[in-house]
Amino acid sequence: MLDVPGTISEKNTMVYLVAILGFVCGFFAGQLILMNALREYSKEEILEMMKDPVSRLKYGMLNWLLAVLGTISFVMIYNHYF
Repeated sequence: MLDVPGTISEKNTMVYLVAILGFVCGFFAGQLILMNALREYSKEEILEMMKDPVSRLKYGMLNWLLAVLGTISFVMIYNHYF
């Protein structure tokens, strides 16, 4: 297949799909970790804890960090094997 400048090749399309899949899987993994980490707290305790900026940053960034790491790792694995 001839790559024409300005068009998206089949390999580039797959990288985008793999990146989206990695982001979703990483985000899901972050949610699972948060669910286990916050399991022993009641809903009221969690809402009170989220008023503290440090706790909000810690628990919020954990999820997004895992989503980004999932994206990077899935793309690296895809590029290595394909």
